[in-house]
Amino acid sequence: MSCDKRVLEPLVLLGLTVVALVASGIGPHDRATWYLEVAPVVIGGVLLVATYRRFRLTPLLYRLIFLHALVLILGGHYTYARVPAGFWVQDWLDLARNHYDRFAHFVQGFVPAVLAREILLRRTPLRPGGWLFFLVVCVCLAFSATYELGEWLAAVVAGSGADEFLGTQGDVWDTQWDMFMALLGALAAQLTLARVHDRELARGV
Repeated sequence: MSCDKRVLEPLVLLGLTVVALVASGIGPHDRATWYLEVAPVVIGGVLLVATYRRFRLTPLLYRLIFLHALVLILGGHYTYARVPAGFWVQDWLDLARNHYDRFAHFVQGFVPAVLAREILLRRTPLRPGGWLFFLVVCVCLAFSATYELGEWLAAVVAGSGADEFLGTQGDVWDTQWDMFMALLGALAAQLTLARVHDRELARGV
């Protein structure tokens, strides 16, 4: 990939994210839930722009962050329990609930795993291997737990008004399932993308 393309691609992905964000804000199912769900996209976008010159990420990571943003934006527009794709899978597999939220939490482990891996490899003495793998999983589980604490706080503050944001769909084990899916995502990302990620890091950013 040429230097120009390396600079252009993040800008294109940022522009597409903004377009998707604006489109999702047109007539969302629940406006308060939309704000809560897309807030990480906005905050993450600002941080990525602010740190772009000092800490440019690999193209692989920018693409993954873009896809993660789309998952959050789509969930924000419909709410996770009402995303049409989740209903299609529910009907196809004859499931008891819409599992889009499970997929979203898998992604919540998958993408942050690559982000944590990149930061640890570039900013600490850690090298690829067992300790890096373990610590990346720990970071992702901590991130997932923090998100679940945020959902708990929203429930305490808003009461039943936070039901759409929580999206438990009556499952008393929803929090545990969310964290388990994030764990699976963190494991899957490292098992499938570690070599690709290492090659990109070796080429430089």
